Amino acid sequence: MSIFVNPLQFGAGEDLDRYPRPLEADLEACREEGAELVFLPGAGDMYPEGADTTVAPGRTAERLEGAVRPGHFAGVLTVVAKLFHIVGPDLAFFGEKDYQQLVLVKKMVRDLDFPVAVVGVPTVREPDGLAVSSRNVYLAPDDRPRAATLHRALAAGAAVSARGPQAVLDAARAVLAGEPALQVEYVELTDPDLGPDPQAGRARLLAAARLGGTRLIDNVPVRL
Repeated sequence: MSIFVNPLQFGAGEDLDRYPRPLEADLEACREEGAELVFLPGAGDMYPEGADTTVAPGRTAERLEGAVRPGHFAGVLTVVAKLFHIVGPDLAFFGEKDYQQLVLVKKMVRDLDFPVAVVGVPTVREPDGLAVSSRNVYLAPDDRPRAATLHRALAAGAAVSARGPQAVLDAARAVLAGEPALQVEYVELTDPDLGPDPQAGRARLLAAARLGGTRLIDNVPVRL
């Protein structure tokens, strides 16, 4: 396992300084899952003085999260490329909750010929459907029940997938509109590789919203 809060992927004014770092809890989770080694580099190990070379993520990074967080994916792909070189894994596992990140890492591996297989891991959820995330600790007690609205909206969209793309989007947006505390940033339906306007077959429904001071993202697979 590797654990590293990567400063390169945090933009100006984001939560790098207060981002949760529960190291002992993380290490205990690693023990429970049978990890034999945990790589814990410091920022100076990953980015020595004078380091300024980054990975350009391409056009797929310009929409969705990339539009809201400019430069974020250059930071993500740079640190992932460095970790792949340092660790030399055969397999690398990335959660589907950060779906655009997963797609971009797979694309980087393919485009730049990394000798590693990238495996997507299904999103882990709380009993009410909220996607497990480090930033969930920011949610105020009154906001916690409202946060699950994001997943309910995506599930509502997926449930009407037989009616076509517009029905999926309309159903998801209707649920989100019913929770005024959510400030929706985007709701989009893409193909599995994040291409726009899927018409049939496998697709992905993605959404992001702010709830109080907490930003939430989620996505679900859809078959049109």
